[in-house]
Amino acid sequence: MPVSEGGQGRDHTPPGFLVWLTGAGVKGGTRYGETDELGYKAVVNPVTVNALHAAILHLLGLDHEQLTYTHNGQRFLLTDVAGTVLHPILA
Repeated sequence: MPVSEGGQGRDHTPPGFLVWLTGAGVKGGTRYGETDELGYKAVVNPVTVNALHAAILHLLGLDHEQLTYTHNGQRFLLTDVAGTVLHPILA
């Protein structure tokens, strides 16, 4: 984020984050999504953290829908129900 709330340096903001992915089946030179003019939140093609994790697991050759864990006797998907593979970034 281009501003700071009383501290030194820039603030971090979860609604608009940047991730660089290279190689491993990622389409070269691809830009996906945009933030607002202040860099505060995603306004074009917002991506959830679950979707990002699903894409990374897919690039590693793993099916994210098969990865589960058990908590209090109930099975959960590792990427939750919001995790979908970002096919536009794949080569």
